[in-house]
Amino acid sequence: MTEHVLNDETADAAPRRVPKICGADVELGNFILGRDRSGPSGREASRALLREIDAPFALLAACAYDPQDWGRKFLRSMSGCVYIDSDHLECALPEVRSAWDHVAAWHAMLRIARQALHDANAKLPEGQTLHVLVNNSDGKGHAYGSHLNFLVTRRAWDGIFERKLHHLLFLAAFQVSSVVFTGQGKVGAENGRPEAAYQLSQRADFFEAIVGPQTTFHRPIVNSRDEPLCGGRVGGAEPATPAADLARLHSIFFDATLCHGSSLLKVGTMQLVLGLLEAERVNPSLILDDPVMAVVRWSHDPTLRARAPLASGDALTAVELQMRFLEEAQRFAATGGYDDIVPRADEILALWEDTLLRLRGGDLVSLAPRLDWVLKLHVIRQAMAERPELGWSDPRIKYLDHAYAHLDTTTGLYWAYEETGAVERVVSDETIARFVHEPPEDTRAWGRAMLLRRAASDEVLSVDWDRICFRRDGRGCWPILRTVHLDDPLGFTRAAIGDLVEGSSSLDEILDGLVAAATFDTTPTMEERR
Repeated sequence: MTEHVLNDETADAAPRRVPKICGADVELGNFILGRDRSGPSGREASRALLREIDAPFALLAACAYDPQDWGRKFLRSMSGCVYIDSDHLECALPEVRSAWDHVAAWHAMLRIARQALHDANAKLPEGQTLHVLVNNSDGKGHAYGSHLNFLVTRRAWDGIFERKLHHLLFLAAFQVSSVVFTGQGKVGAENGRPEAAYQLSQRADFFEAIVGPQTTFHRPIVNSRDEPLCGGRVGGAEPATPAADLARLHSIFFDATLCHGSSLLKVGTMQLVLGLLEAERVNPSLILDDPVMAVVRWSHDPTLRARAPLASGDALTAVELQMRFLEEAQRFAATGGYDDIVPRADEILALWEDTLLRLRGGDLVSLAPRLDWVLKLHVIRQAMAERPELGWSDPRIKYLDHAYAHLDTTTGLYWAYEETGAVERVVSDETIARFVHEPPEDTRAWGRAMLLRRAASDEVLSVDWDRICFRRDGRGCWPILRTVHLDDPLGFTRAAIGDLVEGSSSLDEILDGLVAAATFDTTPTMEERR
């Protein structure tokens, strides 16, 4: 019998901390109006969009077969990828270190998808129009996800999901109460939930469990999918890849947001709270009695007065609970806890505090430029003021809900407000445009993009986030397969391999240089085989 020994750190040792690198994978609503046949059009719409995202942007990736995902293309430009997930175009962002870079990469990906939308519409028969919504629900009981992914230590991940229940409940309580600034807003209720005229979150009605690995049914608030994308977990006492010490927290909780402020707070505050969890600075007094009930109750109350009980018996509003999480993060920041792991943590804390104080004071008018659910509510109330006959059950109000999130700038209400300067910006148009064409320079996304740019499409046998296999010319008719392992999300940056990439005249020269450098612990390894 094999004895399982826990790979544990001593109780007195300070837990390891790692930068809170963030990625995202977001499904878009897509459909075609004007067809001469009935039935769902998502399959046709998503494939029409994917076809238009092509060279020089994309490289079709050979990945493991998954009947739910189809046609994955990695982008040589910004180092993200696109594919079809259950008849939705799904956009996956490159790994970034800062919440600001996330906002820029997210809006850059939306520009790529918008260009595909325009190109696809130009090829449709007369009378047909393809539409894309940046939201999470079709209003007919179907939800689609907008997931975030964060780098954490394996110790922190195991603490959340395998060893320390209060860590899991601490994270659940934070996410549930964050709907006050992370929700996009939605007209009506779904999934058998109580009726609601307007609610904060698109996703809240669809959560039915606290934890689980699933994403499309019985959805959990905290997702336990264990895919580190760092070379895979390797058995044995001395694992050979970074995945032994690193993990990826896959979060399916949040809405797709368009406002810069909502998007920055969504990522930035999660980075801060995960920093607390990683340092085991967990306050159990913040745990909710019933997170699934709480998220529905809080989401269904745009007045922000609804209360939900903590495990202690105290009942708090979502804003009051968020203020307590903020105080925990502020105390940790004062000790230098976020140094080197969360870029611009002080700015995130300041924006978080300012937002909560305004919410607590009922100052929604000043938050419309920052938070999606508030801006959407403002749009709808303005329409109701101009047309008094409109009620919350009027289909024209639901149309405004969807029109807010339309990707096309000519019909999307969010873009109209952004164009007039009525939306707070945290990144410039120039920064977004740069992310359309260039990857982030301080994660492995840069190295992945540079390697793909140097290879012809038929020279790439397979590609994934943490490895690329190239087919190179060998002796006679036998090719040589050379695999680059991008195991370290913090490696392959421009600072680490920029001189090699920019000083090499061919892909093989770069690969040889990586092999030569593989003796250093901080450099990913390379294997060659016939």
